[in-house]
Amino acid sequence: MNKTSDVLQNNKYYVYVLFSIKDHKFYVGFTTNLKNRLREHAQGLVVSTRNRRPLKLIHYEYFINKADAKAREVFLKSGFGRNQLKEALKRTLAELGYDNV
Repeated sequence: MNKTSDVLQNNKYYVYVLFSIKDHKFYVGFTTNLKNRLREHAQGLVVSTRNRRPLKLIHYEYFINKADAKAREVFLKSGFGRNQLKEALKRTLAELGYDNV
């Protein structure tokens, strides 16, 4: 599938950031169905977040191109991307008791 067909088919890709109330750490993920994926996290069906619940969705981004979404996910998982995210969400994180802002 090429970029033009991504746009024409109205594909939806989401990159999202969860904050663990339990351990005050982030989880960055990618999905095509955000509502369903958040439900899976909440129900403990995602191995990487199962023991880190409760989780709070603190940020998400919508893309129409899969490669752009995957690239953004990789960036947000990088040190620079994570720091940029912390700066952009510093007020939200302060409200949640995160002290590494």
